[in-house]
Amino acid sequence: MSALEPRDADVAPHPGPRAALDDDAQGSVLDPAHRALSIGIVSVVLLIAFEATAVGTAMPVAARELDGVSVYAFAFSAYFTTSLFGMVLAGQWSDRSGPLGPLAAGMSAFAAGLLLSGTAGTMWLFILGRAVQGLGGGLVIVALYVVVGRAYAEHLRPAIMAAFAAGWVVPSVVGPLAAGTITEHLGWRWVFVGIPALVVLPLALALPAIRRTASGPADPEAPVAPWDRHRIRLALGISAGAALLQYAGQELRWLSLIPAAAGVALLVPAVRGLLPRGTYRAARGLPSVVLLRGIAAGAFIAAESFVPLMLVTQRGLSPTLAGFSLAAGGLTWALGSWIQSRPWTEPYRERLVVLGMVLVALAIAAAPSVLIASVPVWALAVVWGFGCLGMGAVIASTSVILMKLSAPEEVGANSAALQISDGLSNVLLLAAGGAAFAALGGGAVGHAVTSHAGAGSHPAAFAAVFLPMAGVAAVGAWVATRLHAAPAQG
Repeated sequence: MSALEPRDADVAPHPGPRAALDDDAQGSVLDPAHRALSIGIVSVVLLIAFEATAVGTAMPVAARELDGVSVYAFAFSAYFTTSLFGMVLAGQWSDRSGPLGPLAAGMSAFAAGLLLSGTAGTMWLFILGRAVQGLGGGLVIVALYVVVGRAYAEHLRPAIMAAFAAGWVVPSVVGPLAAGTITEHLGWRWVFVGIPALVVLPLALALPAIRRTASGPADPEAPVAPWDRHRIRLALGISAGAALLQYAGQELRWLSLIPAAAGVALLVPAVRGLLPRGTYRAARGLPSVVLLRGIAAGAFIAAESFVPLMLVTQRGLSPTLAGFSLAAGGLTWALGSWIQSRPWTEPYRERLVVLGMVLVALAIAAAPSVLIASVPVWALAVVWGFGCLGMGAVIASTSVILMKLSAPEEVGANSAALQISDGLSNVLLLAAGGAAFAALGGGAVGHAVTSHAGAGSHPAAFAAVFLPMAGVAAVGAWVATRLHAAPAQG
């Protein structure tokens, strides 16, 4: 694999090795040459989407039953922490021998983690299951991006990214309702242990098609590069550092400064080694693409993770209604991704991303208004729908731009960098949000999960999560103005 070396911002676009066919011969992602592959990988996304929406709905009840509301953020951040290592591993694995291996291994770990969480007797065992699941998720997501970079021509990539977003629509509508109903009538554990059975179909569809169209190294004639052990160590460092920071943020004691310092010491060199040079200062081109992905995903996920808990504890909604209130977001997310896939939007892609980030910032800032009793609950569903519209445009566009700036042999490494930024930001912002939530008495809201609205309520704890994340998203709107490569000096 070609390691992710520091590079200048003005990287020229490169087509993937299997995508460099005549554009006219590849009319759509569902033409005979792509149909089986497209259906297979979108099915994988469909499963991941169903898991995310279903688990988010069941999480408040699971945390209460396992006496773990005080470490509620860990249940989300554990997934992202281990996925960081999985992403780096998948990037090297995919560039060396193709995406088939990491995809199969990732789906297996994903299912095993669900089973472990679903059978857990304590909150920490539940969190361990989420960590195993995250390792699998990190392998899968990078492998899917490598498949797209290799098997689809550049003009088809916005469409397949839009199809990925569309794969979230049905789970976003059905997932919360199904998970809430199962949680209330059968128990939250069935939400976790039932999903692994669904792994078989996506694998049966995706793996044979990937073997035919995107397997093997990017350049079959070139010698296979050895594993980059330095990057593997950096990946372990970034995962361990993120975990230590999460732990320190949750404990809120003076002694927590020790693991916090250790976490920073591990994270700083790992981030500098795994992300493109200039990422931290929003250098134009690839560094800003990678940075924006982290800002957008981290701010949005950190906020969204607390939405069901806020609705259950502060407004007295059932788990079913709390999850279902966000169902419209799946539709608007897909709409935003579809808009960016239209050919007429290409000249305006940067402006579209800026607008998307503005929508995300406004939605997150408006979400805690539901803490006011006179504000109807449906208002949150409306504003969150606008936020998801912006996210659909932003997430798909950053993926498209990254592939445009990546050489074929760098797609795995660059996709890993994009996903590392995504996952690391999720961990750090969830840690910050979880710390603020706990510091303002958020752990006590667990007593309100099954009681009437306002019991044990700490509305300030929720406001301390949402408002800072809105500020982070606003910074992302500025970073979005720097996605195009700087003009060459000549």
